[in-house]
Amino acid sequence: VDSEEKIGKAVSHRRDDYYLFTKVGHTSGLPGEDWDPEMLRASIDRSLERLNTDRVDLLQLHSCSVEHLRAGEVIEVIQQARREGKTRYIGYSGDRDSAEFALELGVFDTLQTSCNIFDQQSIDLTLPAARKANIGVIAKRPIGNAVWVHEAEPVDTYGHPYWLRMMQLGFDLGEDPLETALRFTLAQDVHVAIVGTANPARIQGNVAAATKGALAPDLVSVLRKRWREIAEPSWVGQT
Repeated sequence: VDSEEKIGKAVSHRRDDYYLFTKVGHTSGLPGEDWDPEMLRASIDRSLERLNTDRVDLLQLHSCSVEHLRAGEVIEVIQQARREGKTRYIGYSGDRDSAEFALELGVFDTLQTSCNIFDQQSIDLTLPAARKANIGVIAKRPIGNAVWVHEAEPVDTYGHPYWLRMMQLGFDLGEDPLETALRFTLAQDVHVAIVGTANPARIQGNVAAATKGALAPDLVSVLRKRWREIAEPSWVGQT
């Protein structure tokens, strides 16, 4: 919510200079229930108002369940938004069986899903299907929440599951773990990697790492092999 308003204030005056993506699906203060079609329509219009624009480039359903996808109403809402010019493309954002089912529907232009050295399920489960369908893939959590910065277990943090996995995997991430992690993700079938930061200076470092391109195939193989050897069945994609 706050992010949409900040983006609208900061860059809406140069709308044609960038691509604008957003997600919908949950009420976030609107009347109604999550995934209710009327609420969803209101949510789309509210996002456009907050972003101070008449359209986005990509509108994504955020963590929508298989049940709601199968019912079809939510898909019709975002398809209608596309017909009305409120978005150029429609996408699905999620993981595991829901993402797999979303791809099977054949209606989405993009998939946003977790993909990183500590979250490799999508590499086998959904990325091959996305490649076959020739749709765009957006990698969320591409550096695994940089959990290597925590010497002690970060119990109440977003990346806690990744820290636990890191301890078991015992990866050698080299002198620059961020670069290794980001370039590992870029070596997969992804087109965009969302790397968040609270430090503007860090952006240049991220760009420099990404400019080096995908991690060398032999290093990727080592990290993938270790994952296959150690990963537990419960290590599913983190939504």
